[in-house]
Amino acid sequence: MNTFLVILAFVCLVLGLIGCVMPALPGTPLSFIGLLILHFTDAAEFSSAFLWTWAGIAVLLQVLDFFIPAWGTKRYGGSRYGVWGTTIGLVIGFFFAPWGIVVGPFLGALVAELIGGKRSEEALRAAWGSFVGFLIDTLLKVICCSMMLFYALKAVL
Repeated sequence: MNTFLVILAFVCLVLGLIGCVMPALPGTPLSFIGLLILHFTDAAEFSSAFLWTWAGIAVLLQVLDFFIPAWGTKRYGGSRYGVWGTTIGLVIGFFFAPWGIVVGPFLGALVAELIGGKRSEEALRAAWGSFVGFLIDTLLKVICCSMMLFYALKAVL
């Protein structure tokens, strides 16, 4: 049973890392579940502070997943129209994963800014901001999941 749990933990950790770029999988929570499973084996034991810290980071990144693209839109000159368009595009994009998650916020911001009366150059800049936000969000998740995988490997090896 112990070997099965160790294998399951590493499957979760690897799937979590894949989930950082494949929106159908919840990357950081899945990686954290892998750490948690590993903690309950004989192969590794983590402190409570370690597990609570990673739980907090996983929850924070999962929540930020919805806000960072909108922040990027706003940062690149988008209006409330663009922020709402980014959010709506992200929600609609979930139905067309994996590319919908990338293209949805971009198109949502672009269309919403055009509806809001912005010129196409300004609307494209705001849409680019949503894409930059998406890239930042993805990078943060990859770093987080990679670190969890590193700590799991370090504990087992």
